[in-house]
Amino acid sequence: MSEKQAEEIKTSRWLYVLYIGFFAGFIWGGLKIVEHYLKFTKIVVGFLVEPFFKHDFLVTWQGVLIGWGFFTIFSIFAAFIYMVTMWKLQSAWWGVMYGALWWAVLYLFIGPLAGMTYWISDLDLNSIISDFCLFLLWGMFIGYSIAIEYTNTRTRQPIHKT
Repeated sequence: MSEKQAEEIKTSRWLYVLYIGFFAGFIWGGLKIVEHYLKFTKIVVGFLVEPFFKHDFLVTWQGVLIGWGFFTIFSIFAAFIYMVTMWKLQSAWWGVMYGALWWAVLYLFIGPLAGMTYWISDLDLNSIISDFCLFLLWGMFIGYSIAIEYTNTRTRQPIHKT
């Protein structure tokens, strides 16, 4: 078989990460909406834009859509960071830890200081556990999806044209 007969499948890293980040924000942001609607958490999906919008607006359907959009943009940003720094790590646990790190940064440090979230002492246990678990799954989705794409040799098999 000559080289002309076989072409390798190559996935564009940047487009793939954009794709993963978009779906991470879309899926897990949607779950965050459900989580807030069912009163598992006090934190709205638009908590990332809380400093720029009034809280009363963020609980309306327009505010929920804006918050969902910004959560999706944040997820794309986080996926790019993961791809640049941790893409060779092959375990799902790295993604889980990545989600835990983002939760800690947003809920323990930047969020309360910027007015995005309540201080951890002001949150109820349901909010803490629900959002922590959501971020663990969100991080695992991003991390495992990126790791599998770039360490799976099956997707790099040549295509044979006949």
